[in-house]
Amino acid sequence: MDVYSKETKVTKDHLDELQHVNNVQYVQWIQDIAKEHWYKKSTDSINKNYFWVVASHHIQYKSSAVLNDIITIKTYISKTEGVISTRTVEMHNSKTNKLIVKAQTDWCLINAKTQYPSRISKEIINLFN
Repeated sequence: MDVYSKETKVTKDHLDELQHVNNVQYVQWIQDIAKEHWYKKSTDSINKNYFWVVASHHIQYKSSAVLNDIITIKTYISKTEGVISTRTVEMHNSKTNKLIVKAQTDWCLINAKTQYPSRISKEIINLFN
């Protein structure tokens, strides 16, 4: 399993009226890290022929993050079947290792020419193993 991770620091722009990271910000980080991981592993040829769209998000908010917290965000592919790839994203407080968010997102692979779902090839599956 190929795990991709990065750290981010919570800024004022990430906060809601309760001074916690806004739920919408977590969704943005989930999407951003998925995209980064994909582009790090994929090829120009694959990117020319395919793109991903979100089919569903399931997000569990376990604890909160506040201003100046450093968050470790990691992602990996937990399942691939047919046209759907399930990506897990976990966010932890870097100092305490406490789980903040765990998300499962189902991504559907789309053929760029036909604009229809496309079965995920072995070539793409192997990028993340």
